[in-house]
Amino acid sequence: MKKIIMSVAAFLFFMNVAKAQNGSTDSGKLKIDEVNFVASYYHQDGNNSAVTGGVGNERLNDSGNSIDLQLSKSDKNFNKHILNFELGVDVYSSASSDKIDPNTISSASSGDVRVYPSANYLFENTKRNYSLGGGLSFSKEFDYTSFGGNVLYSKATKDGNREFSAKASVFLDTWKIILPVELRGQDNNNFKYKQGESAPRNSYNLALGVTQVINKDLQVSLLADIGYQSGQLGTAYQRVYFGDHPDSQHPFYSEKLPDHRFKLPIGVRANYFLSDRIILRTFYRYYADSWKLRAHTAELEIPYKITPFVSIAPYYRFYSQNGVDYFKPKGEHLLSDHEDYYTSDYDLSKFTSNMFGANFRIMSAKGLLGIKSLNTLELRYGYYSRSNGLKSHLVTMALKFK
Repeated sequence: MKKIIMSVAAFLFFMNVAKAQNGSTDSGKLKIDEVNFVASYYHQDGNNSAVTGGVGNERLNDSGNSIDLQLSKSDKNFNKHILNFELGVDVYSSASSDKIDPNTISSASSGDVRVYPSANYLFENTKRNYSLGGGLSFSKEFDYTSFGGNVLYSKATKDGNREFSAKASVFLDTWKIILPVELRGQDNNNFKYKQGESAPRNSYNLALGVTQVINKDLQVSLLADIGYQSGQLGTAYQRVYFGDHPDSQHPFYSEKLPDHRFKLPIGVRANYFLSDRIILRTFYRYYADSWKLRAHTAELEIPYKITPFVSIAPYYRFYSQNGVDYFKPKGEHLLSDHEDYYTSDYDLSKFTSNMFGANFRIMSAKGLLGIKSLNTLELRYGYYSRSNGLKSHLVTMALKFK
């Protein structure tokens, strides 16, 4: 109930601001371009919870709501200034996290609220065809706090057929260390931090892209997203059971992973206009990192215009990864192997996954559902299935007001 009240209150606030801004006829002042409201529900089930050592309930429910407000103005040189403000709230419950301390009614993170506001600015020079921008973000939940910042630059050719873009971002995060209840206060946990202490995790990214219009039907983009992480990259409350420990039912350590990670995904995107009604959108990405994880992603989306204002877009995504050397299922890690790093988190295992669904969109300049300012309504559904048994459903509704 609190989630619904917060979402409605935020939505009404932004709409009131939008009405006040749009009431101005001074072109030198900021005006509302659009207001977007997104609501989603995510549900997953599985039996490989990392919290309980790789075996256990992975049920998770997440309800998310976000609203963003985009304002803009043009200056005397016809340059455009764009401001974007977003507020997101997620409410989730996790059956696996409730096993961090089974003796309590509800463990840390078994049910939590995540709040994530952000603000961004973009300057568009219409004469020289370039853009500059930057932004700040914040995210907070029970055991995690994040501060983020980004700067971006893009440059298009005079004819608009080619564009280069670059975006640098940094996230300075802090974990509150939460250990499994049976490992708290033990000297042999081999863990750097103690229960309740704070640990850093910092992420640095550089996204590069080049988009080229080949002809009137084909557009291709080359993408790279260089990333580096440092700090506490393992999750303290994820247990690891060692097969040769005297008490095989007792986790000897919690997850331990390297304190740095270098990532290099490289991708290509191609959009082909098959006809006035059908577009083929394809994407492929190869991922490699310093943990020796290698992955492939392939996507296909086929938007189809039923009418000029109504469209449906079925999509499919295939993913595969080889897994990291640090991963072993529950009980297969051995103390006698003297491993430096170890995890039983199946997100780092070898697996393949499939996701398919559809996006339905209705647009109207005259308004929808009796609301004149409601320009676009989108409904999206996705079903995800992983080879190790994890399955999930995602339903999203998006409203655009202009």
